[in-house]
Amino acid sequence: MQPGETIRILLVDDEPDIIEFLNYNMTKEGYQVYTAVNGREAVEVAARVKPHLIVLDVMMPGMDGIETCEELRKNGLHDETIILFLTARSEDYSQIAGFNAGADDYVTKPVRPKVLISRISALLRRRGKKSMIDVRDSATITDSEIIIDRDRFVVICSGKELELPKKEFELLSLLMSKPGRVFTRNEILRHAWDENTIVGERTIDVHIRKLREKLGQKHIKTVKGIGYRFTAGE
Repeated sequence: MQPGETIRILLVDDEPDIIEFLNYNMTKEGYQVYTAVNGREAVEVAARVKPHLIVLDVMMPGMDGIETCEELRKNGLHDETIILFLTARSEDYSQIAGFNAGADDYVTKPVRPKVLISRISALLRRRGKKSMIDVRDSATITDSEIIIDRDRFVVICSGKELELPKKEFELLSLLMSKPGRVFTRNEILRHAWDENTIVGERTIDVHIRKLREKLGQKHIKTVKGIGYRFTAGE
């Protein structure tokens, strides 16, 4: 985002009343708002207008929100786009599925407009700042067995190329940026999620478990009661 640039937001929901209500409130805040009523249309509109942020419903006919998020992240055109799920689904497994698909935040309906606008503002501020540890300064992060290729958004483990979901990729990049250092849960949350984001207590554990399944058990160590560290060359 450039200084003074009008923020473009894409609203995706199959309920016209919700689209109209959110459109009114966000336009009033000075955002440039675009809309889509289903996942396929959302992908098409996003490709055309390149939104800074997408507010995405989960339960939609045809291509649901999870599938839409995965499709948006898959083509690499929207890596820097913030995706916020706004949905009536509040279960932990639904939230985890959303984050695994590449979402940046997850808000449950009903939500007051001022609260949602505040959440969006926080996400946009965070995106405008550098991360706590800016691992993007390097195109690659390497270990004796694992290479993170940030240009292609892939991980190479023991010669095998892996495509990780966005949150797993960010989490591994953070841990590998300083091998041996213990990253607390709060540090991990601040790096991979906005500090105002409310996620289930097991969300980090689920992402760690999935990374271990793909990379092997020896690379990421649990430091009980504190957090996790990446151990190089063990």
